Amino acid sequence: MTLQQWLQQQPFTLTMSSGFFGFFAHAGMLQALIDHKLPPHAVSGSSAGALIAGVYASGTPVDEMMRALKALQKQDFWDPGVGLGLLKGRKFRGILGGLLAARRIEETQIPCHLSVWDAYSRSTRVIREGDLVTAIYASCAVPLLFQPIKINGRPCWDGGISDRPGLAGTRAGERIFYHHIASRSPWRSSNSAALRVPEQDNLSALSIFGLPRSGPSKMHLGSDIFQRAHQATYEALQRTVNAQGSSVEINLDAS
Repeated sequence: MTLQQWLQQQPFTLTMSSGFFGFFAHAGMLQALIDHKLPPHAVSGSSAGALIAGVYASGTPVDEMMRALKALQKQDFWDPGVGLGLLKGRKFRGILGGLLAARRIEETQIPCHLSVWDAYSRSTRVIREGDLVTAIYASCAVPLLFQPIKINGRPCWDGGISDRPGLAGTRAGERIFYHHIASRSPWRSSNSAALRVPEQDNLSALSIFGLPRSGPSKMHLGSDIFQRAHQATYEALQRTVNAQGSSVEINLDAS
């Protein structure tokens, strides 16, 4: 069967990985699913994946969130200050507040589970309730770049630190479509297990290679990244998978 047919068979959870400023690619992929009438039943994610998961789950349409994200410039979220990170994050939280159609995770239109890294326990913590801005910010708070934020009195950072796939909020055997940002992270070796696509029953994955890499000074690339990921997902949906799930790779460099 094709990946599209696999997704049509039963409700699925969309899980999106961390990947620095990879939210443009996640949004392009998600728009392709919506175009094909394949909305996820639930969402989970880490870091960039948590941003798109949380905003979409709140009820904000993808085209609306993309209009806001594509308009962003570095100065819109750049607020250096003294603390455990270069940026205070107040501007970023203000942007998130303007993107969300719901304020609390309990109020989202579909279930939403976001991974953060608890600095006290030095482990992943899945946020399933509470303030949505705080949860998304915590999951996106890249160490050294953003200062941590406290959730229930515990400082939290980027969910991708120990849960790069963003799968901690899912259950064993759950039907999952996983979007993997192919990372070129300087923080991990090229053979790091964290950079591999997870393999498990009932999980189909998509990896898109050759996308431009965005960042604080490269926000102008967002529109191009979105379009390329959108078209690559169209192609991926026609690829063959098996009934238990498969990993689909699209290499834009080879096209």
